[in-house]
Amino acid sequence: MNNIRRILNKETISYVIFGILTTIVNLISYYFFSNIININYLISNTISWIISVVFAYITNKFYVFNSKDKRKDVMVKEFIKFVNCRLTSGVIEILLLFLLVDMMKVNDIISKLAIGVIVVVLNFIFSKIFVFQKVNQLNN
Repeated sequence: MNNIRRILNKETISYVIFGILTTIVNLISYYFFSNIININYLISNTISWIISVVFAYITNKFYVFNSKDKRKDVMVKEFIKFVNCRLTSGVIEILLLFLLVDMMKVNDIISKLAIGVIVVVLNFIFSKIFVFQKVNQLNN
């Protein structure tokens, strides 16, 4: 029971909520660019990824990990670390999307949803360990 409480803390629940919102932002922007504007699915994915990363940084900084420091140098360092971590998961997402859509002929939206789960978990781990951890220790 203690392990469940440790996992289901405010930070984790907030991350799941904002992770879902980030995924929705990603999917809606992806759908818009790929199906309404008819841009290639890989380019659409890149554009939707950029939009999602900016949204995720803002929500993670202020609502998930409570990094309230608004000094420019701190925010720039955090953002660079955040983007680097998201680049890693973004490359994984693109490779898996290519594998599923082009190689295995799985529907692109179904593929995005399945890969989204993996990406959310990776991004939580990356943010917790590499981006906001030291800032949180300083704020506590």
